[in-house]
Amino acid sequence: MLVTKKIVFQVLKFLVGVGCILILYFKLEPQLTIENLGILSHNMKLKNGFLLLILSIGLVFVNWGVEAFKWQAITQQVQNIKFRVAFKSVFSGVCVGNLAPGRATEFLGKIIYFNSELRPAITVLHFVNGLFQLIVTVFFGSMALSNNLNLFSGANSWVADLSILLSVMVILVFCFILIFLNKLINLLTKKLAKEKSIEFDIKLTRSLLLKLVLGSFVRYFVFCLQFFLVLNIFRNQEVTTALLFSMMLYFLFTTIIPMISFIEPAIRATIALIVFAGTGFTEIELSLAALLVWIINIILPSALGYIFLVQQKFDFKLK
Repeated sequence: MLVTKKIVFQVLKFLVGVGCILILYFKLEPQLTIENLGILSHNMKLKNGFLLLILSIGLVFVNWGVEAFKWQAITQQVQNIKFRVAFKSVFSGVCVGNLAPGRATEFLGKIIYFNSELRPAITVLHFVNGLFQLIVTVFFGSMALSNNLNLFSGANSWVADLSILLSVMVILVFCFILIFLNKLINLLTKKLAKEKSIEFDIKLTRSLLLKLVLGSFVRYFVFCLQFFLVLNIFRNQEVTTALLFSMMLYFLFTTIIPMISFIEPAIRATIALIVFAGTGFTEIELSLAALLVWIINIILPSALGYIFLVQQKFDFKLK
């Protein structure tokens, strides 16, 4: 029986790896043309291109390290884990998140580091943690949108309309979950438990809320800095209000608008063309910058996350 389980888990790990590679390949293949790679290579050799890339990659560990800090903080009342475990959990989630549109499967990669009977509660906390980051993105994105409504007229009006609608829905869902957090956790745990379920009482203390909010703000500024560094690989730019608003809009739209898995990079590139209009960047530069940011923040962490998954003994039980 133990041998059979071991074989099943090894097969699962293999399938996750193959699935991620195939999905990421089909996402990248349309844009990683010889011409685009040549342009990217040319810009890397100019001035500080390679240094800017290294700095952007270095910020990956700041970004996901802060996320691991938040993840450790929000799960502490359910199961106390070390930062090292939280770090692995977050990166594994990035990897498994590639398997479904909207990264809907990300929680599966994260919960395997927790005791099986606690996973329903951890799953709910995963979405709560994500909502804190989303609210910060909506906050800054809404500020930028109110100052750039002129960009969204005619054929582009749907982008703003959809974002406003989804932002309102996110705020309402966020408030609802915070109010009924324990009821949701206990209901899900009771539904999935074979035996008597654990009764949870998660307290959103001032200290915890401060960690989640400040951590989300720090991550947001890291995103902005990272995007700014990548843009400067292609064209030197000063930090201007217009450029900041463009980045805020980009993060709002790419976060709030549902992404169809296989054309995600193309959607991101299209959004970049809209929000960075008038900033001096060419279509190819914006497309490659959006692609490069996505590769740095998703593909590289996914590779590391898969290594953690292979090393971890796990199952996907939720009860």
